[in-house]
Amino acid sequence: MQYRPLGTTGLSVSAIAFGTGPVSGLMTSMSNNAQQSVIAKAVELGVNWFDTAATYANGLSESGLGAALASVRNRDPLYVATKVRVQLKGETDLRPLVVASVAQSLERLQMSRVTLLQIHNSITRNRNDQPTSITPEDVLGPQGLLAGMEDVREAGLVEHFGLTGIGDTDALNTVISSGRFATIQAPVHLLNLSALRSQPGVECDPEYGGFLQTASKQGMGIFAIRIFAAGALIGATPSRHTLQTPFFPLALYLRDQARANELAKRFGSIDVLREIALRYVVSHPQITSAIIGLGETSHVEDAARIADMELLTDTELTMLEEMVHSV
Repeated sequence: MQYRPLGTTGLSVSAIAFGTGPVSGLMTSMSNNAQQSVIAKAVELGVNWFDTAATYANGLSESGLGAALASVRNRDPLYVATKVRVQLKGETDLRPLVVASVAQSLERLQMSRVTLLQIHNSITRNRNDQPTSITPEDVLGPQGLLAGMEDVREAGLVEHFGLTGIGDTDALNTVISSGRFATIQAPVHLLNLSALRSQPGVECDPEYGGFLQTASKQGMGIFAIRIFAAGALIGATPSRHTLQTPFFPLALYLRDQARANELAKRFGSIDVLREIALRYVVSHPQITSAIIGLGETSHVEDAARIADMELLTDTELTMLEEMVHSV
């Protein structure tokens, strides 16, 4: 397993991170034996970063992850990141919402602290421009989420702060440029690199405006999410979550799936496309780690094998992008 520095945190994290969200379904179910088996395999193969959230299946993901990690014995440190998402109406003091969310997360995780606490809301110019989105002022204001995050850090409950990179580019850049966050996670995959660099005039759905350039200049650790486009790049059928979520809806999945099917024909098979899609993401020097929803031990083994392959060159990355843009 390759390890990379996580921004300025001083931590070294695996190039593959274990995502416990709803797309794979593993950690949002009640199958504790399967969860423990898959996580044990991930730890055995060197994965040391585990990403969860309070909203994943209303806390089931955190509970399952906590139980599974409690059963694992590992000599080296294992890191856990969780998230807080608020649904705002007329609140002016957001700090208590953060404190309450973290307390509940730690109880479910059976932990006294987590390595990283991330804001899970989209960040837009106005509240609720996107589902559950909040503004830069909601984050950075004197009674905003960041103030609440500082409260729980002062209490020794979290170590570092992070963002979820979804929303309006200018609003995200405002928060990123504050220099108060150590990490950001954002959608980056073979069909859409626009979070890393703006791609005007190129088919890119949605177009994220290259806000990760700002994050990179700030020295932030960058986690890539949706690296398989919710399964479209590996030939998976839409998950139950994809059929329901307002954040990355079915219509987007179907557009990605159509392009992925065309790419699979050009590469010869969906298996080759899966390998290329993962190598493509981890080969970008700005990416610290790729968060993957791993549902079976075979998924872990396959991801670890691919991520340990030789990185693609700049020339190879450019050739791939030209091929993608042609479909």
